[in-house]
Amino acid sequence: MSDSALDKARKRTGKMTGAEAIIRSLEAEDVTICWGIPGGAILPLYDAFMRCDHSIQHVLVRHEQGAGHMAQGYARATGKVGVCIATSGPGATNLVTPIADAFLDSTPLVAITGQVPTHLIGTDAFQEADITGIVMPIVKHSFLVQRVEDIPRAIHEAFHIASTGRPGPVLVDIPKDLQQAEFEFAYPEQVELPGYSAEFPDVPASIAAAATLIAQSKRPIIYVGGGVINAEASEDLILFAETLQAPVTTTLLAKGAFPDSHPLSVQMPGMHGSKYANWAIHRSDLLITIGARFDDRVTGKLDAFAPGAKVIHFDIDPAEISKNRRADVTLLGDLKRTLPALREAVVETKNAERIANQRDWLTDVQDWRKENPFRYMKGEKLKPQYIVEQFDRALKGKDAIWVTGVGQHQMWAAQFLSIDGPRRWLTSGGLGTMGFGVPAAIGAQQGCPDAYVVNFDGDGCFQMTSQELATAICYDVPVIHAVMNNGWLGMVRQWQELFHDERFSETNLFGTIPDFVKLAEAYGCLGLRAETEAEVDAVIEQAIAERRPTVIDFRIDHDEKVYPMVPAGAASHEMIDQVWDNDWVEEGV
Repeated sequence: MSDSALDKARKRTGKMTGAEAIIRSLEAEDVTICWGIPGGAILPLYDAFMRCDHSIQHVLVRHEQGAGHMAQGYARATGKVGVCIATSGPGATNLVTPIADAFLDSTPLVAITGQVPTHLIGTDAFQEADITGIVMPIVKHSFLVQRVEDIPRAIHEAFHIASTGRPGPVLVDIPKDLQQAEFEFAYPEQVELPGYSAEFPDVPASIAAAATLIAQSKRPIIYVGGGVINAEASEDLILFAETLQAPVTTTLLAKGAFPDSHPLSVQMPGMHGSKYANWAIHRSDLLITIGARFDDRVTGKLDAFAPGAKVIHFDIDPAEISKNRRADVTLLGDLKRTLPALREAVVETKNAERIANQRDWLTDVQDWRKENPFRYMKGEKLKPQYIVEQFDRALKGKDAIWVTGVGQHQMWAAQFLSIDGPRRWLTSGGLGTMGFGVPAAIGAQQGCPDAYVVNFDGDGCFQMTSQELATAICYDVPVIHAVMNNGWLGMVRQWQELFHDERFSETNLFGTIPDFVKLAEAYGCLGLRAETEAEVDAVIEQAIAERRPTVIDFRIDHDEKVYPMVPAGAASHEMIDQVWDNDWVEEGV
């Protein structure tokens, strides 16, 4: 929406129904697209979508979970707030998974749900559910609107809360009778939330203390989380890292926040991270933690994580400070202010001895990287890592957005894709939601229509939300879904093989059920298959060239595992790997 149109939307007044007010409020928040499904308690809103002249595209999905994940994909790819809509009861509860996913991954999301009429609330009416109570632990805030006049205020506050501070989901529950009631509409100019503040001092007093720790360190490492992407602070991070000449490790959600191709990058740490990232963290004497939360998948055994390191912790959420690991210095606030401030302080405290020590440290870490790359063993069967590499080569230099489901394919993509910019890698981190990939990729593509969007999925994940291929066809959303079909719930099978004496309990999905090519064609998509390396390039080339919704069934080696790996309960540097003679080796420094 243009600035003049947006200004007009915000100044609109007049008598209208609550349903029309929802639409006008969304327009005032510059919403141009939303995802949802109609139902009884939200029907007045859908009637208003048809009756009113408005600027919002509504996308009809096939399941409310798909609506939530599409809104997430859009939000993660564009940086804007994603909007999803559902009716009461089961419609609202079907949004719980994407709401929880958005909460754990700090994704700005506004979910609008219909509710039974106000006089029926609490009577166990048809399709009634206390959705504000259900989502209480997994939202930044929720509203149950009780007066029609409160609809504009609730929506305005919802967008403010979702998009400021640490981003996250907000739910607005609106009874059906309030959607039908009339009132004089006026959109609030300001937000008044005495109990909520996202304001911080411009420069924390602890900047000097942080600069002193850096000056004293000999083996610093910069540990980056998804907060850098939310803060739009990637360029500030690059300048900071280059000033320090310190190695940079990026978590699963931070992939792309710092360029994978940068000489200072040591890529992903944690359970399936790089050996050199985990070793560098273990040996470091200073963790400069930027927008990360010491998640268990990164730290492994917490009391053995970076045991000799002091911690500088940048974060916008005070609840994360010293939650899992005590911070020696805290830098609370917006990274767009705190990162440049610390960089300036470091420049002012140049220390020749520190620079020499850190140069030796950086050389050691870079040597580890050269000697221990991510690797896999080729064989007669098609390897998933090869597929990822070939996609990466095929779209090198193009605007590509990479999306994944959750499982082995997610880790292979994280390991073997090289991503050099933010918002070009979308995955479910904290909640680990199988089924995220298909709808999130559709939402990302609708937010970035000129980009090439590829969803790496597993055959288990794909079947959880594959009905949204219908949405892709109906709205001409040309995502390529690359299904790593090993016929198993692969990551669970890997754990069963390694830690449960090969008792493969209920993980065999039978790789030919369904026939993914026929399934794709039934929806009107392009369906392709590759079973050998020789066939991979041709199907990738065809999928990229045709620019239409596509499913590629890659029949991969079902014995292939994700290495390296930190076993449950182990320290992050105690990684197991597979060497060329298929024996196990435990490596550490």
